[in-house]
Amino acid sequence: MDQQNPQPTGAENRVCSRCGTVAEGTPPTWTCSVENGTRHYYCESCARENIRAIEGRLDSDWW
Repeated sequence: MDQQNPQPTGAENRVCSRCGTVAEGTPPTWTCSVENGTRHYYCESCARENIRAIEGRLDSDWW
């Protein structure tokens, strides 16, 4: 588990790994990224601002 950005599980609050925004549960507009085996959640604003970088990490099978 990431020491700087611990990610809760289940219906608990989610914390944006970029800006620290907190949300109840996992909002459907948030993005989840798995980096080095660790899930990172990004709020809608951060995901929209960084969508190109997020898409660049997708395996070529997604394209």
